Amino acid sequence: MNNSFHNYRNNRSQGRNRGLTRFTRDATIDPSLFVKKATIELDPVYFPKNKFSDFPLCEQIKRNISRRGYITPTQIQDQAMPYILEGKDVIGIAKTGTGKTAAFLIPLINKIFLFPDKKVLIITPTRELASQIYNELRLFSFQMPVCAVLVIGGASINRQMNELRRNVKFIIGTPGRLKDLESRGLIHFHQYSTIVLDEVDRMLDMGFIHDIKHIISALPAERQSLCFSATLPEEIRKLANEFLRNPVLVTVQPGKPSANVDQDIIRTNGKQKIEILHELLIQEDFIKVLVFGRTKRGVEKLAKELQRRGFQVASIHGNKSQGQRQRALEEFKNNRVKILLATDLASRGLDIEDISHVINYDLPASYEDYIHRVGRTGRVDKKGKALTFID
Repeated sequence: MNNSFHNYRNNRSQGRNRGLTRFTRDATIDPSLFVKKATIELDPVYFPKNKFSDFPLCEQIKRNISRRGYITPTQIQDQAMPYILEGKDVIGIAKTGTGKTAAFLIPLINKIFLFPDKKVLIITPTRELASQIYNELRLFSFQMPVCAVLVIGGASINRQMNELRRNVKFIIGTPGRLKDLESRGLIHFHQYSTIVLDEVDRMLDMGFIHDIKHIISALPAERQSLCFSATLPEEIRKLANEFLRNPVLVTVQPGKPSANVDQDIIRTNGKQKIEILHELLIQEDFIKVLVFGRTKRGVEKLAKELQRRGFQVASIHGNKSQGQRQRALEEFKNNRVKILLATDLASRGLDIEDISHVINYDLPASYEDYIHRVGRTGRVDKKGKALTFID
């Protein structure tokens, strides 16, 4: 065992024994929140009230669900899908990895199959999440007459404009590109009688509130509105009250990191973080590692330094094109690189299997951001580790 890893173990016990001080970037967060052993008893077993076969879905969707390997609904699917199928407005509070994408996609694909004159608008904060939802929609609507378009920045707007001239039933996109295409006369929001806002808390964090309100104001009065978020702060409550009507609230595991994640801190004690990171990454159990940095520039600088040291890494942040970001994610998902560096852009909505470690190279801006970062590991019934560097 090398010295830095030994120091990390020692610092861990020291951090527990002495009073942990609050760190400077966000005085509301105590580093003790980053120290927690994964529990042996994982999240309580949920026994669904329904089977997928119980839901009033068309047979092709049921076949597509079976083809995906879905057997029983997750908690958010079991509790939210009946209301969505009934046409009710829903607020779903659930962290990523709980199956919430399928919870709204399956009922809405069924809705479009039964009522081909209807249209659905799905808005997400990031290109990656929009792409993920689009890919899921294609799988669940296999061999069904459901036309969908992905509308995001960083991809060819001309291609998106051409696709929008078809008989589109689903638009999945990010706020900026949606407004751009509306201004060009390619999207008419009043035609969309169903709207989904996914990762609403993240959209508000990223400053999309005015774009969202603009889009909502252009929607028809008679509509079905679905709102999904990992948390429900007052600002989201206010927004929900403005555009949802008598919504049903479905809450699943809110506001805490997974019990499957062993969380710890590493005190740098004046040593350069890059040296400590290097010594961690060469440990045998650091198999598939997601490293979070605070800024685009910092992430790119760190990626180049790790490459110089012989590590195979990929990076995603806002200065990368959509194609570059997608390639980086694919390389990481398919284990062609074992280290992915990212800004908080990647902390929500991405479903990447078997991440062994999340490393907070830079501190998160808030505890909610920490929850989402840590949520990339320890998914389903697997355990993971999260390490946070503290000066």
